[in-house]
Amino acid sequence: MSTPEPHDVSALVATAQILAREAGSLVHEGRPARVRVHATKSSPVDVVTAMDLASEELLRRRLAELRPDDGILGEEQGFVPGTSGVTWVVDPIDGTVNYLYGLASWSVSVAAVVGPPGAPLDRAPEPQTWTALAGAVHAPADGRTFLAGRGLGATLDGEPLRVNEPKPLELSLVGTGFGYLVERRRAQAAIVAELLPLVRDIRRLGSAALDLCAVASGALDLYYERGLAPWDQAAGALVAQEAGALVTGLHGRRADHEMTVAGTPGTIEALVTFLESRKADSTA
Repeated sequence: MSTPEPHDVSALVATAQILAREAGSLVHEGRPARVRVHATKSSPVDVVTAMDLASEELLRRRLAELRPDDGILGEEQGFVPGTSGVTWVVDPIDGTVNYLYGLASWSVSVAAVVGPPGAPLDRAPEPQTWTALAGAVHAPADGRTFLAGRGLGATLDGEPLRVNEPKPLELSLVGTGFGYLVERRRAQAAIVAELLPLVRDIRRLGSAALDLCAVASGALDLYYERGLAPWDQAAGALVAQEAGALVTGLHGRRADHEMTVAGTPGTIEALVTFLESRKADSTA
């Protein structure tokens, strides 16, 4: 998909890295001994901490300094349009429940995207139609930083990333995640129960951005999840794609809220077929 105007992708990647690492430092170094829930969203288990809010405030403030003409779409404070055509899609803490419990698998996700040519600038871009130009996923607990620029490849701490070679589904390690509402969880559990005997094993790490980066680095062969928000996948999907992964939805659609599947071409097709046969993008 073409972009509405040329943008300096390398500069966007550099900015994404700065933002992700600064927010990650704030959240990691400012974590109290016991993190408490500040609020809940879709259900009592869908939590927000004070650090989620502080991290997004930092990201918005720094973007206003570094890229004042750009828009921003964030998990906690929604969409603010810009005039440049670039929108930053940010997740201040991806994996908040892990952060709440002191587990290491959480990240800060920052991506720069553009909408299709002629798209109105006063509407938030959507994964079905946007083009991701740059992304950074920073994991403060161990200091890893995944970066990607459209057409520039993907790296982990400066080292190039490449997905695993194709392999049969039964030899594949698969990552997934679950929604917050009871009925969706029940439907997702039924699909996992059917899939588990068909694969090497299944992992639930708790951060969609890091799951997608794990596909990019070869730590997972495949990943799928229903219900991802734009900020959950924007940066991680670009990292995976630039490392050679296919990132898709089901039934020929692009990855979106209904379903996101990522993996090596030659391996992912079997998982897509399985998920389509179980109507995994439309149950609950």
